[in-house]
Order: sequence, then C-alpha cells, then structure tokens
Amino acid sequence: MSSLTDRYLAATLRAVPQQRRTELADELRASIEDMIDDRTGGGQERDTAEREVLTELGNPEQLAARYTDRRLQLIGPRYYLVWWRVLRLLLTFIPAIVGVVTGVVKATVGGEPGAAIGAGIASGLQTAVQIAFWVTLCFAVLERTDTSLNLPEWTVDQLPEETRERQVTLVDTCASVVFLVVTIAYLPWQHFQPWLSGDGSRLPMLDPALWRLWLPALIVVLVASVGLEIAKYRAGRWTWRLVAVNAVLELAFAVPLIWLLLTDRLLNPALIERFAWLREGGADDVTRVAAVVTAAVVVWAVIDSTVKARKAAD
Repeated sequence: MSSLTDRYLAATLRAVPQQRRTELADELRASIEDMIDDRTGGGQERDTAEREVLTELGNPEQLAARYTDRRLQLIGPRYYLVWWRVLRLLLTFIPAIVGVVTGVVKATVGGEPGAAIGAGIASGLQTAVQIAFWVTLCFAVLERTDTSLNLPEWTVDQLPEETRERQVTLVDTCASVVFLVVTIAYLPWQHFQPWLSGDGSRLPMLDPALWRLWLPALIVVLVASVGLEIAKYRAGRWTWRLVAVNAVLELAFAVPLIWLLLTDRLLNPALIERFAWLREGGADDVTRVAAVVTAAVVVWAVIDSTVKARKAAD
C-alpha cells in the first residue's frame, strides 16, 4: 500500500494541469518532508507526524486550487466541492437512464421508432440541464442562508487507496453507452419501420413473434449493460466484481441470441421467403457466421476484462 504522503500527492496532483504536476510534486513533497522532520525532531513518531501534517494541509482538492490559483467558487466557496461532487454523481447516470427509457417508450408504446433516438437524446439533455439547475439552486440557497450541513471535517482517512491512472476513460464509456443505446433503439425500430418488399408490404428483419419474450429480455440485458458501463466508469478500472457481472450479462445476451440463430428463430420467416438468396442457403450462412462472431466477441470480452482486472489488482 502507498504511504499517506504518496496518496495525498496523487489526490492533489489529480486536480493540477499535467504540465505543472512534476514541478508541484517535487515542491509539495519537499514541503511535507520538512514539516514532518520538524515534528520528528521534537520527538514525535513519524507516522503520527505525517498524519498531523497532512491533516493540517487539508483537503487535497482545496490545496491544488491554491497552488494553481483556481477559485473553488460558484456561488460561494463553502460548499463548492460538495456541490461539484453531487452534481457529477447525478449527471453520471440519471440523464442516460432517462434518455434510454424515453427512447424505448417512444418506439414501443408511442409507435414512433423513427423519433426514438432523437427523443431519447433530447430527454437526456433536458434532464441534465434540470439536474444542474436545481442542484446549483439548492446549494446557492444553503450558501446564502449560511445553513450548516454538519459535514465531517476532512481527514487523511478519506484519501483514496489507489494512485494509478484510470483504466476506463470517459470517451470509452460514452462510446459504449451510445452503442448500447443505438442497439436498444434498433430493435423496436426494425419492427415499426421495417424493410419494404417489392409489393410494398413491410417486412421486419427479426421475427415479430420474438416480442413475446426474447426481444424484451434482450433489451433488459442491454439496459443492465448500460448500468455496468456507468459503474465501471465510476470505479475507474475493472474489478473482479465487475468482471463477474460483465460475464453474466455477456452470456445472458449471447446464449439466447446464438440459440435463436442456430434454431432459425431469429430472422423473420417472411423476409427469408421474400429473398431468393436467403431461401437458397443464404440464411443458413448468415446465421452460422453471426453465431460464430457472437461467441468470439463474448469470449474476447470476458478475457479482456479478466486481464484488465488482473493488471488493476497487481
């Protein structure tokens, strides 16, 4: 485990621009060592001296702001860090959930699959704006009325245990969530806005009978996968618990999909009948290739997450 000083430095430098981190790290470490030496010179135990020095320096985010001349103040400085922490937490998952639910409802209940993605995005953005406004307003009132939240004083026990760089970036998480949301939206879209045959009749790609059980079940798994991506981003890296959840969700999606493919229950029979190349063996080729690709993707996803979790644990 890293020393308290190492953890304190990592927490402080995380809020400092990259180009200044090396300089400030050396300066801050030297200052901390000098203050600890002053206390140990008076007969104090080094561990006790280290804890007291770091406690006196205070919250690493506030110290980083002082070093970089950055004001931690929107309405006032008292609750700025609490406001920012609460706002980030709420914006991490609530707009995404609202957007997905709105899109699915728009496509299924509302019967407008073509507008589902746009409605989901608009709903997510509106939710984010509302969260930002009301959370900020609440903290502004608390600040102006000098209301005490009875928050505990910062101590070194609140320092994060790990100091390594994030494995999971915001860009990766956003890309994964967008892919999952598009996949969720596609399932009802292909049913309500399907392909057109030569005679003008509508032909969904997937068998409409699957809406009785399998497609809703797969949508539930995909929504759970969105939650996993958010949890993974919040953790910053793969953990063994996340690996287990990921494996369960991968299998929960892939096993039914492969079974439907291999038993010729996934594609719409009317679609196969409409196209000669599908009737003459093309459908079998498509299902076999899709089953193999699905299995390979699942195996790779499980192996990749396991390797990353092992690296994070080292």
